[in-house]
Amino acid sequence: MTMSDIELAFAHPEDRAEASAGAAPRDRISLRDHVVEADIGAFQKERGHKQRLRFNVVVEVRPVTEPLEDDVDRILSYDRITEAIDAELAAERLNLLETLAERVAERILAEPAAMRVFVRIEKLDIGPYALGVEIVRSRAERPVQTEGMEAVHPLVVFLDNPSIHADDLSARLDALLAQGLPLILTVGLPDLPRPVTGHKPTQRRVDLLAMEQNAWTLAARDPRCVVVATRTEIDWAIKRRQSVVWAPSKLVLDAVDGPKGSEPVSLALWLAETMSATALVVHGDVAVPAGSRVPVRRA
Repeated sequence: MTMSDIELAFAHPEDRAEASAGAAPRDRISLRDHVVEADIGAFQKERGHKQRLRFNVVVEVRPVTEPLEDDVDRILSYDRITEAIDAELAAERLNLLETLAERVAERILAEPAAMRVFVRIEKLDIGPYALGVEIVRSRAERPVQTEGMEAVHPLVVFLDNPSIHADDLSARLDALLAQGLPLILTVGLPDLPRPVTGHKPTQRRVDLLAMEQNAWTLAARDPRCVVVATRTEIDWAIKRRQSVVWAPSKLVLDAVDGPKGSEPVSLALWLAETMSATALVVHGDVAVPAGSRVPVRRA
């Protein structure tokens, strides 16, 4: 029996995590009904008086690929969740549960194994009920940071085939780079015949590889267009505010919560959201899916 939307809205974060899981399973650790006292609240009557807060936290973690050997250092310990709560409550007095939830989630996602976190916080002493907030945050939504902990938001740009082959390509890149943001250039399918397999999984791989051929075509037109495939390469370039061209196969096929199809603009939009981009700039007369969390501009 599946849960209704209303039941799921009030369900424990573990149920919500399971209901919104991707195709590839993740391990989860949870903290249930953890109650602490804290001075928090925006109203004057709440100041100087501690009240009970109840925390329910679920963390989806990267599956362990090596033998655990019963070694606590090889897992994300439950203590890291309570330590994150204690650290944020001790840092400063806060007015909003929303702020506290954001900071607890951010601290948990700083753990290398943590991939997605659900944080529910409730005030227990306001009345004959519990008042609270719940947030969901993913590692993919965290912006790249420099060594000085400065968040860097790149500009993702989609170039259609006429733009790739345009005589003024270098001038267009100059204009984009003049905005002072690191660039991630994305491309679509080339105007060339490609194999048709009649089988969705293999056709998707064929299409992704065809986009990578187009990425190399772009790279041949301007030396600033360096083709990269991994998140590590993209992060490295962003931290140094350099421009790259995205070869999508590895990131798309490895992503647990990644896009399901291979439509080029949808992939560019997914990458923009994944990299916390400041915007997606679209060159060309192509359709853009609605409902993006990233601003979309047409060149």
